[in-house]
Amino acid sequence: MSAITSAAVYRQFLKEHQQYLTFMLSGDIYSINTLCIKEIIQYGKLIEVPQMPDFIRGVINLRGTLIPVIDLSARFGKPPAPVGRSKGIIILDVAINEAIYSVGVMVDTVNAVVDIPGSEIEPVPVSGTHIHAEFIAGMGKINGRFVIILNIEQVLSVDDLAMLATVESVPTTKLTPVSSYKVSLCGHG
Repeated sequence: MSAITSAAVYRQFLKEHQQYLTFMLSGDIYSINTLCIKEIIQYGKLIEVPQMPDFIRGVINLRGTLIPVIDLSARFGKPPAPVGRSKGIIILDVAINEAIYSVGVMVDTVNAVVDIPGSEIEPVPVSGTHIHAEFIAGMGKINGRFVIILNIEQVLSVDDLAMLATVESVPTTKLTPVSSYKVSLCGHG
């Protein structure tokens, strides 16, 4: 990630990249540009942070770094996802304004990395989706099926990230490291 220094350059780089990680969430298939992804870890012990919105499940200690974890199901207005070791957490780098933040998002299962050419990406539909239109970057076609491509910068808005900044006040002595496995999707470590 050190080669990408500004949020504007990072956003442009993401637009040109056409590989996406697909995952399941509440029975629907979503995708995120693979260049945003640092790694994927198994769900582990989260430490709850008081006075956070319901969709912010808590923080994890990932090799000494506190990472806030977002429940995408709750963020999309659905019931909070049940927790368990079968869940995954995708650790993302998200460009907001002029900064890049690391955030984890809970998903049911991770599917695969797929190529979606620009010609196979439809604009955001005016209606017919069950999440806010600003959360959607487009609708990708994979084998005749539509996949929602998330606009992760909108899913994790500036206000949300400002709230997450308070997470740093959690004492690290209470955090339990999670088991993780590195997935080299983004070319950055």
